[in-house]
Amino acid sequence: MVSIKTVDVVKRFGNVIALDRVSLDIKHGEFFTLLGPSGCGKTTFLRSIAGFELVDEGKIYFDDEDVTYVPPHKRNTGMVFQNYALWPHMTVYDNIAYGLKVRKFPKEEIDKRVKWALKLVHLEGFEKRTPHQLSGGQQQRVALARVLVIQPRVLLLDEPLSNLDAKLRIEMRAEIRRLQRELGITTIYVTHDQEEAMSISDKLAIMNNGKVMQVGDPVDIYFHPKNPFVADFIGQGTFIEGDVVETDDFLIVELEEGLGRVKAVPSRKDVKISVGDKVLIAIRPESFSLTQVENSNAFKIKIYHVSFLGNIKRVQATSNSKKFLVDVDPSVKLDIDDEISVYVPYSLTLAIKV
Repeated sequence: MVSIKTVDVVKRFGNVIALDRVSLDIKHGEFFTLLGPSGCGKTTFLRSIAGFELVDEGKIYFDDEDVTYVPPHKRNTGMVFQNYALWPHMTVYDNIAYGLKVRKFPKEEIDKRVKWALKLVHLEGFEKRTPHQLSGGQQQRVALARVLVIQPRVLLLDEPLSNLDAKLRIEMRAEIRRLQRELGITTIYVTHDQEEAMSISDKLAIMNNGKVMQVGDPVDIYFHPKNPFVADFIGQGTFIEGDVVETDDFLIVELEEGLGRVKAVPSRKDVKISVGDKVLIAIRPESFSLTQVENSNAFKIKIYHVSFLGNIKRVQATSNSKKFLVDVDPSVKLDIDDEISVYVPYSLTLAIKV
């Protein structure tokens, strides 16, 4: 295991700043995910950790060792690519053994390690097959085994599940997390899928335009977003801008579009919000109720779409042109054009400084 620290890392491609003073601390054995939209710098950061991209400024440390300009083959990282990059003409065994052969391991050690890796990813008996004889999930397991067999200090995963169907993605992300925990290997995972990131990560870094917008565990980022971008990107919700008119036990916010006033709480205790500040009110779909509760804000909304999602119905509605997302019990009967009242506790009405 190894800890990773980056200090003010900058990477430019011509006039484009792909990484803009990125400073991150990743602990020993941590499953750390980089989450953000396409082109935000996630893969560039991953390739910089691997040594495939040399940074223009800043430092990269593995424990206390400065590896900023150490070549890739001396960093001992293992990277799983989006397209798996398996050799089509080689068997499963030879694909997994390839890195060991390049490193000139003895034949007996290679055989021992390949068998260990096959067992680790539950592919015993598949040694003689070629990639085209495998399913997408099996190919993904081979790609993982090929990396793990060299026993890297750091595991790097670049959107490894993007080519799989929805059901297999869920199975494989659980499998990747199992392997990571079993081996205790420091892991950096890149994805643009919020649900995927939330379900498997110890810690997340939300990125946009080459910058880190927020770092934290999934619960902290979901319920305490630092800025409007994080609130919008990390999960769905109802978002309405307004102005703070009073601060007491709760913030009192005058909403735009004539939606009146609500009581809210700051999304983060470390961000001071004062009278006159513009804020974004963020309410998660599950925070709404159809029954009025004490200390809650009320909204009248008109439904324009209802989706059945198994354990919930997701209601899409409007009020004075603002969009609302509300989760209700699937047994509740609701129709298009119904006008209903919904309620959300003050404590779940988050105010984010704009």
